[in-house]
Amino acid sequence: MMEADWIWGLIGGGLIGTGGAIYLLGNGRIMGASGILGGLVDGSGRSTAAERIAFITGVVLVPFALWMIMGEAPKTHLTSDISVIIAAGLLVGLGTRIANGCTSGHGVCGISRLSLRGLFATLIYIFAGGVTVTLFRHIWGLI
Repeated sequence: MMEADWIWGLIGGGLIGTGGAIYLLGNGRIMGASGILGGLVDGSGRSTAAERIAFITGVVLVPFALWMIMGEAPKTHLTSDISVIIAAGLLVGLGTRIANGCTSGHGVCGISRLSLRGLFATLIYIFAGGVTVTLFRHIWGLI
């Protein structure tokens, strides 16, 4: 029997793309998750705080709702070391601030708008992710 993981990835990617299109058409702004959250954290998004809170709430609650409906939480087989998970989260957060955007902003919304900045940012973070996995998993054996 064939693994169905690719189907879930396809469905998730379609939902992210649809959400990005709806956000852009409805608000005239890019659906960059790091920018939406960052505007709440640093206070620069006060004028659109309700919209930002609704977005972040949906990002958190929809997976929980799916877990309740499907009865099983998705598992990651990458690592169970909480310190690695925390360090990875902090590094991703730092990277999104340095790159002035994340995968949803640059990768999904930027490339779909034919943005050169989005294309280059996406190429750089895909390359950096590959190097990171190679180092941490295959060379150092940490994950």
